Amino acid sequence: MNERILIVEDEQALRMTLTDRLRSEGYEVDSAPDGDRGLKKAAEEPFDLVVLDLMLPCRSGLDVCREIRTAGMALPVLMLTARNQTVDKVIGLKIGADDYLSKPFDTLELMARIEALIRRSRINLQDTSSNIHTIGEVCIDLRSTTVRRQGEPVQLSAREFQLLRYFVQHRGKTLSRAEILKDVWGYRAETFTRTVDVHVASLRRKLESDAKQPSLILTVLGLGYKLRPN
Repeated sequence: MNERILIVEDEQALRMTLTDRLRSEGYEVDSAPDGDRGLKKAAEEPFDLVVLDLMLPCRSGLDVCREIRTAGMALPVLMLTARNQTVDKVIGLKIGADDYLSKPFDTLELMARIEALIRRSRINLQDTSSNIHTIGEVCIDLRSTTVRRQGEPVQLSAREFQLLRYFVQHRGKTLSRAEILKDVWGYRAETFTRTVDVHVASLRRKLESDAKQPSLILTVLGLGYKLRPN
């Protein structure tokens, strides 16, 4: 089945151009001209990727991306921005965008980035022998992005789920903070190391029987963290 892409872009000419180009490459494409309708489509229909403009009527691209992640949707988001300001890109990545491209852009580069994001998303699902993983009292369904503890649903933020999924995909392996920052957040600066600690602490509070004496997400002194192997 061909991958489905949602384009959320208020500029009609660009929206139509991207739609035609993506369809010519074999993708199924739907579109929305503003943030409200884009978010509604993303929430109600299955897509493999969202191409999301930053500056949108009704609701900004940043707000749409934030709502997508808050709702637990793990589909890749490629953000388009006419601005050349680092702060917009950083904010977008922080709230869950997977990549960004500044306007004006080369269509070939856009296609390459879309292909890379879809391929990476597909690999992330295939990296695990099963989409459902049970660790002690916790059951994690990677495909439906749901988590249960003792049979009861656990509400995780989008970033918490992304971090938990990363631990599952590297179960039993000791992961440094730098590795986690790079692969989950896209950060490289050491100044962000507390970000990992804060999110690990939050996961422990929600998943562990005793967050002060964790048995699921283990601290490896001087090295980082790991998810217990069995």
